[in-house]
Amino acid sequence: MAGLVAALALTVAPVALSAADLAGDLVFWSSFTQGPRAEYMQRMADRFMAAHPDVKITIETFSWSEFNTKWTTGLVAGQVPDISTALPNQVVEMISVDALVPVDDVIDAIGRDRFHDAALNEGRRDGVSYSLPAYSHAQVMWYRKDLLAAKGIAVPTTWAELRDAAIALNDPPAVYGLSVPLGTNDMMATRYLNFYVQSAGGALVDATGHADLTSPAAIEGINFWVDLYKQISPEGSINYNVLDQATLFYQGKTAFDFNSGFHISGVAANTPDLLDDIEAAFLPRLKAGDAPYGGETSNIAMVAWAAGDNQEAAKAFLASLYADADYIDFIHSVPGGMLPALGDISANPAYQDNERLKQFASSVAVIEQAIPMGTAIGMENGPRVQAGIITSQGVIEQMFQDIILNGTAVEAAAAAAEEKLDGLFLAAGATFSD
Repeated sequence: MAGLVAALALTVAPVALSAADLAGDLVFWSSFTQGPRAEYMQRMADRFMAAHPDVKITIETFSWSEFNTKWTTGLVAGQVPDISTALPNQVVEMISVDALVPVDDVIDAIGRDRFHDAALNEGRRDGVSYSLPAYSHAQVMWYRKDLLAAKGIAVPTTWAELRDAAIALNDPPAVYGLSVPLGTNDMMATRYLNFYVQSAGGALVDATGHADLTSPAAIEGINFWVDLYKQISPEGSINYNVLDQATLFYQGKTAFDFNSGFHISGVAANTPDLLDDIEAAFLPRLKAGDAPYGGETSNIAMVAWAAGDNQEAAKAFLASLYADADYIDFIHSVPGGMLPALGDISANPAYQDNERLKQFASSVAVIEQAIPMGTAIGMENGPRVQAGIITSQGVIEQMFQDIILNGTAVEAAAAAAEEKLDGLFLAAGATFSD
């Protein structure tokens, strides 16, 4: 524990770490692949190794989709890292196979009350925490202010208003009103259907643990997205993944899109002239006057693996990442895209002193309000292995493609997908409470 305590000294003041008794080789699998975030992690590793000469940290980077395959196959082969990043649904799956060690000691040392409880809850089992929230973000509706203004269209607040506005602004190939991504190698169709069902107060995984794709809200949502795909979406979007979808908005080719604050940096990198023309709003509601809802919140996590031989050093390194000045530097690497998992950081003047955050203050405020209202898809009733399955197996995406390409009736396709998901849930060890 001495090394962990020494590492946490950095959260109070930027003093040098004691050499303590830390030693060993650490492998860190990171999905922070973009330049600034990857550079930050390497810089922090270099600093930690300088303070602890007997520790060596090797960082290996993988995209989120690559990481999912890497850890599942690596676990079987006995080749997993000491620490890694992880998505919330992956954390639940890792916990279910006893792949992780508790990190309550790290959380308590940093300050448990500094973390948003909802983020901590996604990594808990039986009151024990197995993940450390790195940052948070939430899905919101992004729109082009200039295109709406040119047509005299108000920002949509309901699904019906969004449909009408997207159709009115549709002018392909220059601009599509909206793209509907349905590729089976990603979870985008699941995400979009979840938005609609959430707006009706439902969930894709019900309170008993079953998949619920045949509720009235789910059937309405399926029809909504199928109709919009047929009316205005690029033909190729039936195979789009998240990057395909986002790139259209980055390049100014869609009037509306759903994503997190990462859209700010995406537009800045691709078409900076459009930065003043984009803004975020709450996800569309079912009826005018309905209260905003969360839709989908992601609390990106870091974990320590049970197979690691140097867990004290691994935990000490994780703890060192939360020193205020360094953590703010990390969050600023994607301003507006990564929002602090530590609540007090949001009010820190050093965090607020960022030109991009100031420029998008209203959009960031929307995201900040949405974060505590949402959960990861499938976790509306707490952490479940169902969450990982419904977002990783492409069942809902295959359902949409079956409807569009094969002409299968919506109700029949939804029932078949629901049955398939329940079978996958059971095979993964899920239990139903009915």
